[in-house]
Amino acid sequence: MAGLILQFGTSRFLQAHADLFLHEARVAGQDVPPVVIIQTSGAPERAGRLAAFSDPAGFPVIIRGIEDGKPIERREMVKSVSRGLSTARDWNAIIDLFADEADIILSNTGDAGYAVAQSEDSAGLNPETPLASFPGKLAQLLYARWQRGGRALTILPCELVNRNGPVLEGIVRDIATRAEAGVDFLRFLKKEVVFANTLVDRIVSEPLEPAGAVAEPYALWAIERAPGLRLPCDHPAIVLTDDLAPYERLKLYILNLGHTVLADIWQEEARPADETVRVILDDPAVAARLEAVYRDEVMPGFASHGMGDTARAYVGTTMDRFRNPYLDHRIADIASNHALKVERRVAAFLDWAGTPAPVLRSIVSRQRVAA
Repeated sequence: MAGLILQFGTSRFLQAHADLFLHEARVAGQDVPPVVIIQTSGAPERAGRLAAFSDPAGFPVIIRGIEDGKPIERREMVKSVSRGLSTARDWNAIIDLFADEADIILSNTGDAGYAVAQSEDSAGLNPETPLASFPGKLAQLLYARWQRGGRALTILPCELVNRNGPVLEGIVRDIATRAEAGVDFLRFLKKEVVFANTLVDRIVSEPLEPAGAVAEPYALWAIERAPGLRLPCDHPAIVLTDDLAPYERLKLYILNLGHTVLADIWQEEARPADETVRVILDDPAVAARLEAVYRDEVMPGFASHGMGDTARAYVGTTMDRFRNPYLDHRIADIASNHALKVERRVAAFLDWAGTPAPVLRSIVSRQRVAA
């Protein structure tokens, strides 16, 4: 059995994704280590959620939707998580767990989770006080692990950032270099720490209180092979691949891009605050606009890269997922950090595709002007 799994981020997504997979693997008889969830934001409204993670009865995850053409609904009490900690309150305990016990790190810290404040440049890696950003905290914890002669470690970031593992590794190395942490620590990062490149795909439409979530049946956790990579479990939704790029492009440039197009329409038309993806697509005019973007602007981009058939099938699956009659996926949630999502999903697609896309280009231009 591997050592502890530390999960940075209390998001409902990971509760209905990685935490559920680990629970299901344990139920199936696999020797799966416990998860300790760590709150990195210090948000007081999450205190109840942290407490709920310590409940031995677990937390509920409801899977609701269409699978193989049939409606399903099942409820699991997820028991893979042993407790919740906060970097604002439990920092010393987190240092000990990270440095001495953890073998696998999970993270999902939001769309802006990799942002680093300039004030961190002069703070160094002294672990006594946690830095503000997640990469800063991670650099401190890795430094503490190295100081204690720590063993190899796998980091599985789940943020929706293109090439999230290499990006996170680069940020951590930059922080360490500016902190003058030394060549031996940088060598430890390179040789002993695997920053895996991953992609996650599941619509988690709503939280349950104090912990838990409602999600669709479809789920994917694609992970790129790398020397020294350690997986937390085997699961049908976990796919190991030599090349993550095709999975990334389908997810970011079709499903996530479609969400962002709908959020843009929702904002521009000042549509109802509680409108969901399913309800907005019940409007024939909106559905036609999204379908036109997929047909006339997205599909040509994929076709130009030899992915036309794969993309066409994924668009069909995506529209079915959007219209899932059992999920209430609020567009207000999708619209958070909208400008950043436009850059990562729409602008990045335009750069990659290189084909005409006037509607998508207008969304990018409008957001940039507004910024």
